[in-house]
Amino acid sequence: MKDTELELLLRGVEEIIPKKEFHKKLNKNRPLRIKLGFDPTAPDLHLGHTVILNKLKLFQDLGHEVIFLIGDFTGMVGDPSGVDETRPVLSEEEIKKNAKTYERQVFKILDKKKTEIRFNSEWMDNFSPKEFIKLSSAQTVARMLERDDFHKRYSSQKPISIHEFLYPLLQGYDSVALNADVELGGTDQKFNLLLGREVQKFYGMEPQIAFTLPLLEGLDGIKKMSKSLENYIAIEDEENDMFGKVMSVSDELMWRYFELLSFKSDKEINKLKRAQTNGENPRDIKFMLAEEIVDRFHGEGSGRKAREEFKSIFQRGKNPSNVVEIEIQLKEQDITLPRVLKEAGLVASTSEALRLIKQGAVKVEGEKIIDSKHKISPNSSLLYQIGKRKFSKIKIPKK
Repeated sequence: MKDTELELLLRGVEEIIPKKEFHKKLNKNRPLRIKLGFDPTAPDLHLGHTVILNKLKLFQDLGHEVIFLIGDFTGMVGDPSGVDETRPVLSEEEIKKNAKTYERQVFKILDKKKTEIRFNSEWMDNFSPKEFIKLSSAQTVARMLERDDFHKRYSSQKPISIHEFLYPLLQGYDSVALNADVELGGTDQKFNLLLGREVQKFYGMEPQIAFTLPLLEGLDGIKKMSKSLENYIAIEDEENDMFGKVMSVSDELMWRYFELLSFKSDKEINKLKRAQTNGENPRDIKFMLAEEIVDRFHGEGSGRKAREEFKSIFQRGKNPSNVVEIEIQLKEQDITLPRVLKEAGLVASTSEALRLIKQGAVKVEGEKIIDSKHKISPNSSLLYQIGKRKFSKIKIPKK
């Protein structure tokens, strides 16, 4: 491997454990099997996921065998990493529905022809009770309680379910089933990745290398990007919405996004930092980041169009040019603002609509509405705005 290729591979990586073994594996002159697993606990992949997916794509471009593992079995267990209570158990139907979206969305980054898509139900559905007992003997309770999040919960007398102890063992067995040389994960996955090495040794295999990458902060700039925290940018967000969300990050957080999401070289990013120091408006630098990300997921040139749309709305005060028009049918007594927003698909539930109205995040024809019982007239066609970036023209015909 060339030095420049190795430099790219190591860029942004938090830890490689153990690093010497990784270099030995690279020198074996064979493609390595690189594993990355996601549990389909929510329907959307977001930019936080792409930090690791981009690294997986780089391994792929360098000729290695990449495996995108969808944890349809482990998703029903729930990863205890980084949580202070037992995760709610998802139904098999929810898992399958989310898994389909993952399988589609991942190819916005990876090469479909060169990617091995696997589901861990392939081997876990056929696991016998004897095999579960054998796998459970691969680790001790004391070792599990060394894990930081388990230790905190145990010390504060918060319950830990037995199935949560099983999760890292199951993830480790995935590495056995897939014969993984390297497993990628966020820094919150370090315990699971290292336990995967132990499980592989237990089954007589050469242990994998653990690659950990930083967690991307969400739009709030505090907590990691997460759908459940509503601080995320989905990779299937509409281009204007995606552009606007990137522009909403703070000037300080912008550089973190450049570091973890941009394909610009370190030299180019440092040049932009110097430009800001010398007086260039950080908004104009952020434009470059937003354009790059929108182009990546919506095609060359879409970022520039989204930039013009953003400018026309927020710098020139114009209405958006590509407002989606929606027609809905409601009984006259039901035509309240929360019901209209829900039926039009602008919010997931009436409770979300009520919350947004209370926060002052909803406008009708440019007027902020804070009355949750606000009535909408039948036979109307009005412009609705949610937050700063979501616009829709909703028509309600009179029955």
